Amino acid sequence: MKNLLTLALTVFLLSSMHAQEKSLFNGEDLTGWTVYGTEKWYVEDGLLICESGPDAQYGYLGTNEHYKNFVLTLEFKQEANGNSGVFVRSTVDGTKVSGWQVEVAPPGHSTGGVYESYGRGWLIKPDPEKDKALKMGEWNQMKIKLSGDTITSWVNGTEMITLTDEKIGAGEGSIALQIHDGGGIKVKWRNIKLIPQ
Repeated sequence: MKNLLTLALTVFLLSSMHAQEKSLFNGEDLTGWTVYGTEKWYVEDGLLICESGPDAQYGYLGTNEHYKNFVLTLEFKQEANGNSGVFVRSTVDGTKVSGWQVEVAPPGHSTGGVYESYGRGWLIKPDPEKDKALKMGEWNQMKIKLSGDTITSWVNGTEMITLTDEKIGAGEGSIALQIHDGGGIKVKWRNIKLIPQ
């Protein structure tokens, strides 16, 4: 009987966790998102793809909803130059973004670090030794946890950074994927899921 109760409780807790999880990308179109700028954002074979457009400028794809405290998981695959990022608690005006970017970049360029655009710049970079967690040209999983003033990032299960910052704690806004300026960039995304905290 005790084993049955334990099993029932475990199943209930797991189902509660999954009930909270929200998929931000439906695999079919850009419903729930807004494109900022002239760069290309499209869906192909169930994948969300960002690619440099003719203007080769910064571009963003932001959620229509705002998210404050959460655990976000997603997978990305960098093709060509993979300079991109995941913005949190951010707002976009044209192609000017206010907020914090968890870096997605080619090897040696601080993937998992946190950068404040149009503000203080780099707030924290991962130890260079952790860069080997990134698999260029393959699918990678990124996890971002935001709780109050504290942000933590992981790449393929390796904790990249933890940062506590009052300004981030006061931030409000959406989640936004970025494509860097300069052209020649292509990144694929899938399994973009969020659990509110």
